[in-house]
Amino acid sequence: MEEIKVLIDEEKLHKRVDEIAKQIEDEYKGKEIIFVCILKGSIFFTVDLAKRINGDVKLEFIRVSSYNEGTESCGEIKMKLDLKDSIQGKDVIVIEDIIDTGRTLSYLIEYLKMKKPNSLKLCALLDKPERRVKKEVKVDYTGFQIPDEFVVGYGLDVAEKYRNLPYIGYIEQ
Repeated sequence: MEEIKVLIDEEKLHKRVDEIAKQIEDEYKGKEIIFVCILKGSIFFTVDLAKRINGDVKLEFIRVSSYNEGTESCGEIKMKLDLKDSIQGKDVIVIEDIIDTGRTLSYLIEYLKMKKPNSLKLCALLDKPERRVKKEVKVDYTGFQIPDEFVVGYGLDVAEKYRNLPYIGYIEQ
C-alpha cells in the first residue's frame, strides 16, 4: 500500500470551498446555474460546492477520460457519458477536480460551447499550471494551485482507490 502524505487538510479544503461558493453566489445572484460535474473525480467537490450556494443550482453530469488505469494521461479523450438535458441558453459552470495538461478540458469546453450555453465558466479544485499543455484553458474559479504531485482524496483516485479520503494527499513517486 502506498504511503499518502497530506497536501491540503480537510479544514483548509472546506474553507476554500466556502470561499468559492460565496464568489459564485455573488456573481450569479438571482440566476439559475447549471453545474456540469465531470465524473467521477469531481463529484465530492461539486456536491460540497452546490450545498453551500443559496440559489438555484442544477446538476448535470458528463464523463470523459484521458486516463487508462495508470497515473499518466494517455492523451486520447473518450466521451463516456454525455449530458442528459440541454444547456442551451443556460449559465453553466464546469466543475473539475484537477487540471493537469488541460487536454481533456480543452476538448470538453469546445464540445460544450457547441451546445450554445448563455455563459460557460470553469471551476477547478486543483490546478497544476506548470504541467499545462493547452495554454488556452483558463480557470475562472481555482481552489488551489499545487505542485506536480500525484494527488488522491476528496474524489481523486488511483485505480479507483482513495476517493473517499476527506483531504487531498499525495503519493510519493
